[in-house]
Order: sequence, then structure tokens, then C-alpha cells
Amino acid sequence: MLDPTTVHILLALASGVLIGLSLGLIGGGGSILAVPLLLYVVGVASPHVAIGTGALAVAANAAVSLAMHARARTVKWPCALVFAGSGVAGAALGAQFGKAVNGDVLLALFGLVMILVGAAMFLRRGEGGDPDVHLDRSSAARLLPPLASTGFMVGGLSGFFGIGGGFLIVPGLITATAMPLLNAIGSSLVSVTVFGLTTATSYAFSSLVDWPVAGLMVIGGFGGSFAGLRLARRLSGSRQALSVVFAVIVITTGLYIVWTGMGALTALL
Repeated sequence: MLDPTTVHILLALASGVLIGLSLGLIGGGGSILAVPLLLYVVGVASPHVAIGTGALAVAANAAVSLAMHARARTVKWPCALVFAGSGVAGAALGAQFGKAVNGDVLLALFGLVMILVGAAMFLRRGEGGDPDVHLDRSSAARLLPPLASTGFMVGGLSGFFGIGGGFLIVPGLITATAMPLLNAIGSSLVSVTVFGLTTATSYAFSSLVDWPVAGLMVIGGFGGSFAGLRLARRLSGSRQALSVVFAVIVITTGLYIVWTGMGALTALL
């Protein structure tokens, strides 16, 4: 019989593996799973601490996946950096508003966002059609406005809910630049890393990060990221099917979170 401390450690490691696996396999989703995993699996009591801890773990795991995509040359760096840079201000502002909201209400709203994101995944179109798209002087007038505005909005949502925003960043990059899905996935990890660090820093200054749990999730996430990328290469033809399956998981989890927080939402209304 394992003692409670050992079980707690194993659950944190396993949660990190799932987050890394999601990031490596479909280029997102780790952040949107982190808060529910921390609250309902690891047993973190405070929604705010779960948001801060999850943001830190996801940022570290996203950085690992980003390094792998960079080696494969699937990152459109100029577009990715503009998007991420614009989103930093939004993420910092969103995190400040998020900390000011009642934890139970924030959690219920987070569940609603999960449902909407999951539904959007079913409706998301295929890959963009311009693999040669790049940001330079000749394309700046056309690409900078949509990249900057979309980055700021996605960053704000990321900071408010403590999510990396991968599932919002990928379609945002495709819409703004028409880059292929694979490039959008790789490029999105720049923003996931930056947004997560921005949110985590804000929560850390408010003592809302569980550092031991975050460390365990980062360790578990390393293995999950490597496994996810290997699976992605083997199952590349089934990427859309995998996204649909993950959308079902996101929607189901979101429904459960909304149900548990219905009292807080009712009181707010």
C-alpha cells in the first residue's frame, strides 16, 4: 500500500506526462488540461494555485516541444515572435483580472471556455495553403495587423484563465497568415511558452504557485513530450482524428467543470 505522499508524487508526474504527451502529439491541449488535472487528480485545493502551477508546468513543457519543432524547421520565427510579443501584454493584463475573480467563478468560466474550444476544434478547417509565407518588409503591412491583434486577444484569454492558448493560437496563426497546420503548431509553441511564463510569473509574485508540484509535472512532461512527438510522426495521417478525439475529452471535461461550478455561476447571475 503506497503512502499518500508517494501517491501524490506519482499523480503529479502522471499529470505532467499527459500534458507533455498532448503538446507533443497535437501541438496543444496541455494547458487546457493542466487546471483540471491539478484540481481533480493531484488534489490542489485552490483554483488560483492550480492556474499558476499549471501555467509554469505547461510553459516548461512547451519549451521542450518548441526545441524539437525548431530542429525540424517547422517554426515560422518572425510570425511566431510578433504573435507572442503582442500577446505578452494581453497575458499580463488577463492574469491581473483573473486573480481578482472569485476562484469558483473563474473555474466555472474556464469550463465554458473549454466547451467552446472543443466545439471549435470540430469546425476548424484544414491546413493553410501557403507554406512559403514569411514576415518581411514587403509583407509587413498585410501580416502585422492581424498577427498583433490576434496575439493580444489570445494572450488576454490565456492570462485570464491560466491556459497556454495552443488551441486558440494555432487557428489564429492560420487565419492571420495562411501558414500550414504543421507550421502553425510549431510556431504556436513560442506563444504557449511565453504566455505560460507571463501568467506563471504574475501568479508566482502573488505566492500562487506550488513549486514542488510544478517541478514534478515538468519532469513528467519531458517524457510525455518525447513520446508524443514520436507518436505524431507515426500517426501523422490520423492527426485530424486525434484532434476530434481530444475535442471530445475537452468538451466532456468542460461540462464536468461547469457542472461542479454551477452554484458559483448561478450566484454570479
